[in-house]
Amino acid sequence: MKKNQSRAIVVEGGAMRGIFAAGVLDGFMRENFKPYDFAIGVSAGSTNLIGYLTDDYQRSYRILTELAQSKDFIDPVRGLLGGHFCDVEWLWRTSYNEIELHFARYLSANVPLYVVTTRVDDGSPCYIEVTEDNMHQLFPASCAIPLAFRDFPEVAGVAMTDGGVADSIPVLKAYEMGAREITVILSRAKGYRKKNGHTLAITRSLLSQYPKLCDAIEDRAERYNATVDFIENPPDDCVIHIIAPPEDMPVGRFTRQRERLDIGYNAGLRAAFEHIDHL
Repeated sequence: MKKNQSRAIVVEGGAMRGIFAAGVLDGFMRENFKPYDFAIGVSAGSTNLIGYLTDDYQRSYRILTELAQSKDFIDPVRGLLGGHFCDVEWLWRTSYNEIELHFARYLSANVPLYVVTTRVDDGSPCYIEVTEDNMHQLFPASCAIPLAFRDFPEVAGVAMTDGGVADSIPVLKAYEMGAREITVILSRAKGYRKKNGHTLAITRSLLSQYPKLCDAIEDRAERYNATVDFIENPPDDCVIHIIAPPEDMPVGRFTRQRERLDIGYNAGLRAAFEHIDHL
């Protein structure tokens, strides 16, 4: 990883809540606003960012409002029968085949994107730079919500799962990599704090072969809240710009109603223009 880079953009995941970040990044593209030295994305945040770094306007919007509506992506009955509730590999593959991704633009811009995944064997985060060789493994792995997606995609021979398990908002990693001005796009309203899940016992039972992954899932809320503390009270040598959706944004993790998604997207567009005007 490159050191001493001053400006970074970090985008949180959140499945369909990513429609807000899609709006923010489209707003940035409309204004040709790309002041960053590197980017770090988690889950849906990573797929949003690759569309931004390839300058593919509204690509993420189309994925979420068109392809993500298919039962091939989300199917509760399939999930109950032991299949994928949320087939992230299908969504990545289909979006790559049907909605053009100008990957050469990403390569030529020389702004690296690091995608966060979680190792299944020890629950630790990995921050992997996107390349032409690894992207078809890396993006599905970062988005693979444990149990909602039944497989653990391999990246470089290592079984991975949703990057949000180990590091939901990798702002501290951006700081450690040398960023001293960090823009973070959140999926939840400012002030949100994560609570421990009510399904931890069930998760441990279903993932009993992976005790360290279960530990990471159990500790997620504590790590998340510590990250929010860092964002709200950064070190003296660091400026953090927070772009967050409004509290009343009617989009949840698996929301698919078009009108609600459009509200989230338009909130992101407005937030982008306000951010640029403020700067």
